[in-house]
Amino acid sequence: MTFGARYINNIIQFAGQQGANKKALIELTGLSEVDLCQEDLRLDAIIYNTVLEAALAQTKDEYLGLHIGEYLNLSAAGLILQLSQNSETVRQAVDLIIQFANLGCQALPFSLQENSDDFELKITANELWINQSPQSVRHTIDAIMVFTIRELNTLTHQKYYPQKIQFSYPKPKHFMEYERVFKCPIEFNQPITKLIFDKKLLSEKVVTSDYSLLKILVQFAEQKLQKLTEESGFSTIVEQTILNLVKPEFPSINTVAANLNLSVRTLQRKLKIEAKTYKSILDELKFKFAMDYIKNPKLSISEIAYLLDYSEVAAFSRSFKRWTGKSPLEVRNGD
Repeated sequence: MTFGARYINNIIQFAGQQGANKKALIELTGLSEVDLCQEDLRLDAIIYNTVLEAALAQTKDEYLGLHIGEYLNLSAAGLILQLSQNSETVRQAVDLIIQFANLGCQALPFSLQENSDDFELKITANELWINQSPQSVRHTIDAIMVFTIRELNTLTHQKYYPQKIQFSYPKPKHFMEYERVFKCPIEFNQPITKLIFDKKLLSEKVVTSDYSLLKILVQFAEQKLQKLTEESGFSTIVEQTILNLVKPEFPSINTVAANLNLSVRTLQRKLKIEAKTYKSILDELKFKFAMDYIKNPKLSISEIAYLLDYSEVAAFSRSFKRWTGKSPLEVRNGD
């Protein structure tokens, strides 16, 4: 799970304007400001969370995500913006945004659902990321929701506000700023985060459409996506797919293979090349989840076992001792 360095830099620049110590935020990345401007550089989620949490603490802005979405220049979306700007219709632009979403934020994949009168752009947050930093997830979702609306309006040179927005996280204590920014009904504590638009928007023409340039950009995007895939490895793609499909139970190998448009045998063969198995990836993920859950005192050991798909606490405890050499209670108590 990684994030574009340029996006992180944009957050730092905005936080600096809001009173945060820009130099200190840059130092948290371990890189220079020049390094953070590299288009293809990606940083680990731990670094991203650390920077965003520090920016929240220093700016004391409880709506930082919304304000980042309003502030960011649309060019921050890079190649994904270029693809959408040269599409023929909004529908084609949305399809390309979804197809190449991993070039942006891997932890927040988009999906499209068309209904009779409207369409839904759904965002499913990575479960492991939610466990690591719910603050980062919430503010990143806020920023992307605002940014997406701005992008769709730019494509058509018209003002399209959602018919409704649903957020999966709890209602903030003060939510007037959400009403100001989104100008539509907003619901919290929903099963999934989504933007709901009038379906007519999908058929709108993109005013900057250029079919010849789009063909070149799509080819370039496919090459970048292939390079990203090769660098991260197929096992990383499988891991990311599992995380995207956790609801909250872990998906079967059949479900993951179908999501990747592969047969189970092909998926197993590709993993074997990297000396991995589906079971080993699942085991590694459960370990990561367990270490995050164990830090939460509100979760009992039996609840953690249930969340990790163990039929009984004893089975979870055996796995945990295999991972850490200690029991869950020993780790929780710092023994």
